[in-house]
Amino acid sequence: MTEPSPEAQYTFRRRGGDRIPVDVKLYANIVKGAILGLSRRSWSGMEHIPLQGPAILVWNHYSDIDPILIVHYVYNAGRHPRFLLKESIVRVPVVGPILKRAGQIPVKRGSAEAADSLRTLGRELAAGHVVIMAPEGTVTKEPNRWPMRGKTGVARLALESGAPVIPIVQWGALGIHDRKRDPKFKLGRKPVTVRALPPVDLSRWLGGEPSREDLAEVTDAIMEALRAGLAEIRGEEAPPLFDPRQQRPEESESSE
Repeated sequence: MTEPSPEAQYTFRRRGGDRIPVDVKLYANIVKGAILGLSRRSWSGMEHIPLQGPAILVWNHYSDIDPILIVHYVYNAGRHPRFLLKESIVRVPVVGPILKRAGQIPVKRGSAEAADSLRTLGRELAAGHVVIMAPEGTVTKEPNRWPMRGKTGVARLALESGAPVIPIVQWGALGIHDRKRDPKFKLGRKPVTVRALPPVDLSRWLGGEPSREDLAEVTDAIMEALRAGLAEIRGEEAPPLFDPRQQRPEESESSE
């Protein structure tokens, strides 16, 4: 079920989506209030996000603050977004309990729990929920903030679950926060564009056990959809997908 109108609702949620517990709705509105004070939103494409049923939402991750912008968009699109987050965040007073109450999934990187994260997301999809994933697994290392080659986890999850993969492209978060800038945060409302795109066509890979090559091809198809959508909202020609394995040592930077 989707909404026929492509117009976004900037303040209120779309009707007909997920039911949100009252306390979670309160927390969400507090966060929304802060984001509204930091961004001037240009939103579109919400009609591509189903109001009911499972979906995998993927986005181009290039800023430390852009996950919050994406969650805001998805929440206003009528869905209760669920995503993986560092286990250490759950231990933060006040914030941690709120995130757990909101259904977010803590993962300790490098542990057996991290290896089970796809199964956890699969159960969320089987329950009819939407999950949000950054296919790259971290902030892009591409020098001009274009998408880089993704990891195959999202491809495996998509083929095993059959859930649609919906790209969400966004640009403008660096106006609010940029780890390379001093000061990193800038106050004032900065223009931010967020746009959901039609689901990626993965029909040729569905059915049967995917090979390593299949997973790589599906991952590239997802990342290329993000790259093309980002090129449109940036008004620039996108370079080929960046491969961090070919990055020169002097160009590298920590993504944590």
